[in-house]
Amino acid sequence: MKKNLILILYTFMTTIGFSQSKVMTPEQLIQLNRVSAVGLSDDGKQVIYKTSTFDIKTNERSNKFFTVSVNGGAVKTIEEVGNLVKDKNVSPNGKWKLVAKEVKLQKVSGSDHYEDVPNSNVYIYNQLNYRHWDKWEDGAFSHVFIQSATDSNDEGIDLMEGEPYDCPQQPFGGDEDYIWSPDAKKVLYVAKKLAGTEYAVSTNTDIYEYNLETKQTTNLTENNKGYDTHPVFSPKGTLAWLQMKRDGYESDKNDIIVRLPEGDVNLTKDWDGTVNGFIWSEDGSKIYFNAPVGGTVHTFQIDVPFGKKMKSKPIQISKGQFDVNGIIAQSGNHLIVYRRDMNHASEIYNLDIKTGAMKQLSTANDDIYKDIKMSKIEKRMVKTTDGKDMVTWVIYPPDFDPTKKYPTLLYCQGGPQGALSQFYSFRWNFQLMAANGYIIVAPNRRGMPGHGVEWNEQISKDYGGQNMKDYLSAIDDVAKESYVDTDRMGCIGASYGGYSVFYLASRHEGRFKSFISHDGIFNWRSMYGTTEELFFVNWDIGGPYWDKNNAAAQKSYAEFNPINFVDKWDSPILIIQGGKDFRVPIGQGLEAFQAAQLRGIKSRLLYFPEENHWVLSAQNSLVWQREFYKWLDETLKM
Repeated sequence: MKKNLILILYTFMTTIGFSQSKVMTPEQLIQLNRVSAVGLSDDGKQVIYKTSTFDIKTNERSNKFFTVSVNGGAVKTIEEVGNLVKDKNVSPNGKWKLVAKEVKLQKVSGSDHYEDVPNSNVYIYNQLNYRHWDKWEDGAFSHVFIQSATDSNDEGIDLMEGEPYDCPQQPFGGDEDYIWSPDAKKVLYVAKKLAGTEYAVSTNTDIYEYNLETKQTTNLTENNKGYDTHPVFSPKGTLAWLQMKRDGYESDKNDIIVRLPEGDVNLTKDWDGTVNGFIWSEDGSKIYFNAPVGGTVHTFQIDVPFGKKMKSKPIQISKGQFDVNGIIAQSGNHLIVYRRDMNHASEIYNLDIKTGAMKQLSTANDDIYKDIKMSKIEKRMVKTTDGKDMVTWVIYPPDFDPTKKYPTLLYCQGGPQGALSQFYSFRWNFQLMAANGYIIVAPNRRGMPGHGVEWNEQISKDYGGQNMKDYLSAIDDVAKESYVDTDRMGCIGASYGGYSVFYLASRHEGRFKSFISHDGIFNWRSMYGTTEELFFVNWDIGGPYWDKNNAAAQKSYAEFNPINFVDKWDSPILIIQGGKDFRVPIGQGLEAFQAAQLRGIKSRLLYFPEENHWVLSAQNSLVWQREFYKWLDETLKM
């Protein structure tokens, strides 16, 4: 009788609107608004931003534009951005604009070589760099043009005429790769002017200066052999950019370089960290940057020592259990930034430079989050096997009850040098995992930035070494808690995290009952033979498999190669693979699935023919999420 009364009361309360808060669902996650700033208005008083939203039914994305005061307040919808924000690609004198275009320079297709076969479908290559990320090279290159800002018929001047190189950089470069000088007499652009094998094994991008009067191009960073990127002029005309020193090392320490009259100065040389991005202060006296620190990403400032020999030290501005994952602009004593955490997607905030206080400006997803139960996020320090303290994030289900037992997932981060911060992924989403009843253990194992350069660099050429011990230290530490069901633990990850899954599947010593690997490296030999950015495998695993005198490489192909230990696999595994993933090509997933099947291990292949290293389609993302939790239900909850 009492139970019936409770049920009747609950039904009544639900009917009249007193329903309990919900937890995040895959559909809600995919349809969240994704916020991106357009910039500040010309008067500096308004933030202009847009939101992008996926419609699952149409599988398309739509955009809306908004404006809000830099000090906060009502958000207003606007139809068009128009002239509210200054176009950085228009020259300071208003005469010219920069435009990126594709220029066909090389013959690649069958019809390029033979005009009488226009319907042929064949590519012909004579050198490497024949494909990149998710596209086959077709003989066209991105070039920057200077065109008239007023004459729409002006075809413009190609700054790299006849050169088989790209600007913007491929595959992710944008208009941050080219800028005007303050006097409108020069254009600076970023390019890696290498071809063939040299291109595939190098990270040596440079910053070039094109002089409009002389039509001459000068390499401004010729002496540096690593990445030189993101050139930015201060309001007073001083140039700064980001630089990595070592050629072939894509995750090298990223420093801020400033070109002063007395020479180039590395502002962050003696700072034990790596920079994500930066902006100049409004008065040109200092630089604001964001960087990984202690399992988060935060904002710093550093003085520029004009005419002084003093060494500047970064000062941390923002602090807390969240990420400041981008700096948009300065507005007086405030910075306009992006902020996110494991329970909230990125929104735009006002950050007080002096106090570190923050005020939310955009509210794109507040209406969704207000009805969703949030996860508890705990920062836990775990002792590693070599006596180090390791930051480990532990994410608990909403309404977590420590008297109950929960299935638990070890999350293995990709990269391998990617920061495991307070990020909010639209695929590997901890909030959604927790909403499905799982505890997630996410360790900042060796290889991640934010814990000093030594910690960051240790992983290279030691893929199956200390960092694998770090993973197990983290899960073992949390598994001591009474609320962890040690009979229902899983191991999941993508890219290097997927490699980690394949590797741990042979040496987990009974810890895990289920595995999920997305675009993971399974066979280092075939990986070396088919991946496109060869500098990555050369640096991180040591080099080619045929170099028998290279001890580091031979160790990677022998001891750290998952394919060599399939005989020890003993647990169910879900393998996810993108058909257009050229970074970790299709053979990796297919080889792993075939091995699991032939060994009689419960396994499933989730194959996305049109996706690359990521899953970008809304409907494909929904299938990904459903299959992810379906697999975990089958293998951990049954």
